[in-house]
Amino acid sequence: MIRDFLRRVAALIKKEIRTIWNDPKSRAIIIAMPLMQLLVFSNAVTMEVRNIDTVVLDRSQSVESRELLSRFENSSRFRKFYYVDNEKEFQEKLDTQKAQLGINIPNDFARGIKSKTGANVQIISDGRQTNSAAIGAGYASQIINLYNAELSGNKSSGLDITVRNWFNPNLEYKWYILTIIVAMLSLVTTLILTSLSIARERELGTFDQLIVSPLSSFEILLGKSIPPLVIAMTLTMVMIGIVIVFFHVPFNGSIILFFVSILISLLAIVGVGLYISAICNTQQQAILSVMTFMMPAVLLSGFISPIEDMPVFLQYLTYLNPVRFFMVLSRGIILKGMGISDVIVNIIPLLIIALITLTLASRTFKRKLG
Repeated sequence: MIRDFLRRVAALIKKEIRTIWNDPKSRAIIIAMPLMQLLVFSNAVTMEVRNIDTVVLDRSQSVESRELLSRFENSSRFRKFYYVDNEKEFQEKLDTQKAQLGINIPNDFARGIKSKTGANVQIISDGRQTNSAAIGAGYASQIINLYNAELSGNKSSGLDITVRNWFNPNLEYKWYILTIIVAMLSLVTTLILTSLSIARERELGTFDQLIVSPLSSFEILLGKSIPPLVIAMTLTMVMIGIVIVFFHVPFNGSIILFFVSILISLLAIVGVGLYISAICNTQQQAILSVMTFMMPAVLLSGFISPIEDMPVFLQYLTYLNPVRFFMVLSRGIILKGMGISDVIVNIIPLLIIALITLTLASRTFKRKLG
């Protein structure tokens, strides 16, 4: 009896393995994709902060200030340096995230050192990324402290370091993570709903009814796109309300800009989901494809590791990732009050991605109808 039981179970296991292996799409997903993701993630995921782009406002323009800045330039932790002449340019570099760190050296820097009355250096970090901000400020403080130790050895006055975290003064990790969670949940909801839509029709046998209906392929895709978009938009606005009211995260931006940005972001995700649904024959394939897309999309978005610390070819690859711009917009508008010019810069790539993915989904769907 036990032998018969084991034989039946073994036959079923053999059948399932054969079914999965004989399906080229499933075979590619379970073998090729994990190996490819392993190679990508091993280079993309790091908790170390490097390649920090820095904006410098050196009002002193002295030998002492240049000596201090040379320590930063010779550090492997720092990459680009933007030297500016005024506060407006200094703020603009940090606002647009061209720089992750700012160094502000006052006029009396050299005089304070020479007169032994002490001098101050201000470090500004971008608090929208709490982990990177704390680590970057720590690197900067370490360099200044080493320079300070050399000055003390020469019986000079020490340096005082003032660290300020813009957009998140106390580095509240909750602010950072909640804005990201809202974006992630909206992304997952939209992607799953759209990726299952056409695949579900095929699996349930109702796809033929769509083919013989008077609806055109465009009308069918439109009907499949709008419900997930409306559901995800509603869910996003509800979650933002919860984040503001119950978790006391300040909303510093324009609600209209936020609404438009999220709408366009989700439209790009809808395109990805519809394309996945168009190429998959079953819901199981669609779910596996969503998981295959989600992992690299999240890890290459800058959520875990700063994009600046990734290899150059992966940095360019992130421009094809709608999640990257989605997160920048949600975090920037909520915490920073991102202006319309900065919003447009991030919306344009999303519109391009939406156009490409929706076109691919439409053509694939038409081909399947034919």
